[in-house]
Amino acid sequence: MSDPLFPDGDPRPAGDGRDDAPARYETANRDQIELQPCDLEALLPPGHAARLVWRFVEGLDLSAFYATIRAREGRAGRPPIDPKILVALWLYATMDGVGSAREVDRLCYSHDAYRWLRGGVSVNYHTLSDFRVAHQAALDDLLTQSIAALLQRGIVTMARVAQDGTRVRGSAGAGSFRRGETLAECLRQARKQVERVQKQADTPVNARVDAAQQRAAAERMARVEEALAQLPAIEATKQRQKGKRPTEARVSTTDPDARVMKMADGGYRPAYNVQLATDVDSRTIVGVAVTNLGSDRSSLVPMLAQLRTRTGRVPGAALVDGGCFTREAITDAAAQGVTVYAPLSTRRGGPTAKPKRTDSPALREWRQRMGTPDAQQLYKERAATAEWINADARTHRTLTAIPLRGLAKVHTWALWIAVAHNMIRTLEIVPHLMT
Repeated sequence: MSDPLFPDGDPRPAGDGRDDAPARYETANRDQIELQPCDLEALLPPGHAARLVWRFVEGLDLSAFYATIRAREGRAGRPPIDPKILVALWLYATMDGVGSAREVDRLCYSHDAYRWLRGGVSVNYHTLSDFRVAHQAALDDLLTQSIAALLQRGIVTMARVAQDGTRVRGSAGAGSFRRGETLAECLRQARKQVERVQKQADTPVNARVDAAQQRAAAERMARVEEALAQLPAIEATKQRQKGKRPTEARVSTTDPDARVMKMADGGYRPAYNVQLATDVDSRTIVGVAVTNLGSDRSSLVPMLAQLRTRTGRVPGAALVDGGCFTREAITDAAAQGVTVYAPLSTRRGGPTAKPKRTDSPALREWRQRMGTPDAQQLYKERAATAEWINADARTHRTLTAIPLRGLAKVHTWALWIAVAHNMIRTLEIVPHLMT
């Protein structure tokens, strides 16, 4: 009987058995390069968060960012990346809890949302990192814009503003703090290192490596010089300490602006003090300040001045923690028309409800006011607003440990978080603006 598969006979050579021959099959080859067509616009569904971020950025005035572009029509030079793309990438990354430029770089080529925001433009972590810290004034203006839009619509009322500070771990190492004599020796060693690197550059082997070594040596010497410059001010502060045994002044050689502060867990680590002021009604951040002071007592008056500059008005009421004010600050705030709600202390020597002969009229009113149940109930809104903002920033907005050095860069980092938070609040409160 003939085989139905081979009616004319088996075409295979004799002796080539079906069961004995090696099996043939296709296997994976992951070394080959595939070119796949991709429609970026089809990557994300309508209403995706990345699309909303882009629409939010399109509504901002980014003229301060564009003014820094040196490439002009009719001139030689490679055009830089559109600032709108970089602003959108960092806002989305901050909202997504990503704080590393290298991680954003990776996501720009592996994650659909970042790929869509990138829009086919090549980015790298150097460009992302430099852009994040290079536009502090422009970012501060973006924060003002986000507040003004909600203020104009009556969503931000400035009726009550809650202020709270949080200590954020700095980039300085705990063992990098040095006394004056050790700093002087570090400076001598840093200068010798710069000289050695410059001599090596005279006989270059790898230009890129030589340039990196020169840059690293110069940056280290600059940080040590800055640490020595800040040492006298720290020594003066130590001498002014009352009731405490003054300790010898030390400055970090990796981040001269960082100071050792008491953290929320009771430990002491190099940190920065980030102050956020929040509109109670809209839960929008209306003020950002970063200092390297371990105490919050001098933070109220500067924040009120910032709010007046940013919004053209001061809040009707300021809800502050017990460590965020002084008696002079309450008097100053009352002169500006601001009613301060701050807790009375039951500790010995702390502010109590009982008036004192040295009290100003504003202090007497504050003591009487905080003794009433209505004021105490209103003060509870501070924890539900300011502390919620800080907790959200720590949990979702990378405000835990800041991998940047210097007050200016840390301030810029905090501004990114504030603008991203206000963007989210805008999308939640006024969703029709994004449609």
